[in-house]
Amino acid sequence: MDFQLSDDQRALRSGMRDLLDAVFDRDRMRAAVERGGTLDRSLWRELGAAGFFALRLPEEAGGVGLGLPEAVLLFEEAGRALLPGPLVATHLAAGLVKGAAEGEAVVTAVDGDLPVAHLAEADAVLVGADALVGEPLRAFAAAARPVRSMDPLTPLHRTGAAGTAGVATGTAGARAVAGPAGVRAVAVPAGARAVTERTTAHAERIRFEGALLTAAEQLGSAARTTETAVQHAGAREQFGSPIGSFQAVKHLCADMLARTEPARAAVYGAAVTGDPVEIAAAKLLADEAAVRNARDCLQIHGGMGFTWEADVHLHLKRAWLRSAARLGGAAAEELLAAGLGAARPYPGSSAEPGRGAPEAGGGG
Repeated sequence: MDFQLSDDQRALRSGMRDLLDAVFDRDRMRAAVERGGTLDRSLWRELGAAGFFALRLPEEAGGVGLGLPEAVLLFEEAGRALLPGPLVATHLAAGLVKGAAEGEAVVTAVDGDLPVAHLAEADAVLVGADALVGEPLRAFAAAARPVRSMDPLTPLHRTGAAGTAGVATGTAGARAVAGPAGVRAVAVPAGARAVTERTTAHAERIRFEGALLTAAEQLGSAARTTETAVQHAGAREQFGSPIGSFQAVKHLCADMLARTEPARAAVYGAAVTGDPVEIAAAKLLADEAAVRNARDCLQIHGGMGFTWEADVHLHLKRAWLRSAARLGGAAAEELLAAGLGAARPYPGSSAEPGRGAPEAGGGG
């Protein structure tokens, strides 16, 4: 089985990189920082016209008809460019929220108890497999309050439960309905349980696909900070030599690459299988690569890396936010541990029931 990217996939990735270089270069990124992360609707529509949001919709529904592996490639490029906005939520809402596929609507999402990103500009909010629009959305936004974000490109709002009244978040046999008095369980008629099960399954699929696409963004950021560090190490001189010739700097750059490539393999592999446990592993690896690579890149830049004018800190702050979102560290670790616990021991291994570990020194 060949897991190398096909020519079409390489062309897709290259085309998205060229597009982002044209519509979101460093000057536009810095302008977005200065306006507090407010979204550029014209950029959003350009992404929609390029098929970014409708990539996985069937062609008969106006989409491109590609799959999760191709979506991962596009989100990797978005992470590399530090593209702002609720990209994952809008992509997942294509076909569910009117205008999302075309980039005419901005869709954000509720992610557990975490603050909601870009709520003030959102035309819809994903809550599980449902979307808040119209009056419910306005009530939801009215109950929210802005909170300080570590990432200047990602405005955040802390929300309450009042705005999600009527949205199901439970499992078969009961519904957890959020309302002004909090979350309460409501019995579901037997005839509706099959529908509820399908809704729950759809919500879980959205949850894991969102986590994988977020991991792809982290991967793109990790790759970009690696490139930036290597370029700086080759150009910056100390004591008459490029700092990249010093062993300590070489090790930092090598460690960055050694984190990025396993994360890439994990993200690409999970995109092919769609397995929740593999997605959890990919998210963990990509989060670590994005955060630690940004830190090492900042270290290689020295004092200038800490300044507002340098872009390194923007990658680090975005990586911190993403690492907590959509299957954050503890949740991913629990899922991965549960998956490993359910795995059957390899036949003949010491973990197989009835077999003990060999005595020390007793090879063979």
